[in-house]
Amino acid sequence: MSFHLSIFFQESRLLHRSPAMARYSSSSRLRVLDIAVVTPSGPPLPPSSLPLTFLDLQWIHSPPVERIFFYHIGAAHADLVVSSLKASLSTALRVFFPFAGRLRATTANGRPDIFYEPGDGITFTLAEYDADLSDLASDHQPRQVAEFVQFVPRLRHADADGGAALLSVQATVLLPRGDLALGVTVHHAACDGAGSTSFLHTWAAACAGADKPLPPAPVIDRTLITESAGLYEHYTNNLMSADEIEFVKMSPDQLLATYTLSMEQLQGVKDAVAGEAARRGQTPPRCSTLVAALGFVWSCYRRAKAETGDGAADPESPTYFIVPVDYRQWMEPPVPATYLGNCIGPAIGAAAKGEVASAGAEGLFTACAVIAAGIEKAVASPEWETTVERVKEAGARGVLSVAGSPRLRVYDVDFGFGPPAKVEIVSVARTGAMAVAESRRGGMEVGMSLPPAGMAAFRRCFADAVAWLSSSLSTDTR
Repeated sequence: MSFHLSIFFQESRLLHRSPAMARYSSSSRLRVLDIAVVTPSGPPLPPSSLPLTFLDLQWIHSPPVERIFFYHIGAAHADLVVSSLKASLSTALRVFFPFAGRLRATTANGRPDIFYEPGDGITFTLAEYDADLSDLASDHQPRQVAEFVQFVPRLRHADADGGAALLSVQATVLLPRGDLALGVTVHHAACDGAGSTSFLHTWAAACAGADKPLPPAPVIDRTLITESAGLYEHYTNNLMSADEIEFVKMSPDQLLATYTLSMEQLQGVKDAVAGEAARRGQTPPRCSTLVAALGFVWSCYRRAKAETGDGAADPESPTYFIVPVDYRQWMEPPVPATYLGNCIGPAIGAAAKGEVASAGAEGLFTACAVIAAGIEKAVASPEWETTVERVKEAGARGVLSVAGSPRLRVYDVDFGFGPPAKVEIVSVARTGAMAVAESRRGGMEVGMSLPPAGMAAFRRCFADAVAWLSSSLSTDTR
């Protein structure tokens, strides 16, 4: 980090002290240098109110989505990068202005809304941390969630009129090399993954400059989501609490690790599933690359759970899997791909724990067939009237859910200094979901957060399953 920037930051410490800084202990390796408010660029925008739809409402108590993008920068460029990030963030907020507003729980018409008025903005936290990016961005080697949490900002607390922030950003310079951890926290009631990553791509393009054109502007119109009579009230009366949404309780020593599956391995899963279907005399399920990855991880996850005592005593009891479906093209009428809001619903599958946990082709077949059938059913009939009840049942009886998607292209979020070295969804530590993204080297990568014993068991099961796949590929006995 340059000497000029260091002096500026030292002055900022005195000028921008905030209660938010109190959450870092004096022994923390993270030092908050500045907390600023970034507002949309250009002339003031008019006040705006976006009432939540029933699809937004289901996320109102959900933990915020927390992502970290790790970048190789170098100390010589750290000051320029930070100033560019701030300026381009203001540009991106001009077209994604609802993120600068706040969520109001109480409004005149009784529906919570996202309210923006001139002067609103998001907090941009600047910090530094003593760590090497190569350690933080490593795969498979589990790391403490407590360390990653320091790189993601909290959303501002509710203000006097009950409003809560929707977006916060933290740029952490990693010393001594000067690399970057960019943390982004989004309230899920504001939008789904397609909306938040569209914002990130727009911000990155604005930062990169003229060489990278801006993506299409978002469609900000919540009236595009149609709902049957009484549906909104049904969601209001049956909202899941924060405890019900957090399907697992994070342990103090919770770990986070990334696991990758190559395209060759994923093809091996597809072949194994097709071979097992033929052996059973059944029509093979529609095993896409995504379904193959999800089924592989679900089977490993259930096997690890059995090893650590969950499900071993009652292998016939059901276990559930939830994968989000983007309904933009399936809504009546269809919703634009660039719609900013929530337009996802759950595809839910269930099977006996013991069947999913079976080693080899049998477990893979069960897992992939159940996930594929759940997606097909959800696309054919979303069943909005029973969504909340079905998700509650899955959560109560044991579920593995999905956060993220390879379609979001998080490794294309390039601010002009190259693609991310690593992307993490830290919030899966609270929700118990598996984080899914495209792999940087082709294939798929999955982030898992588990306590130490569970992580050790999952690593063994994952390695054993990969070894079985490799053996099948080499002997062509799939």
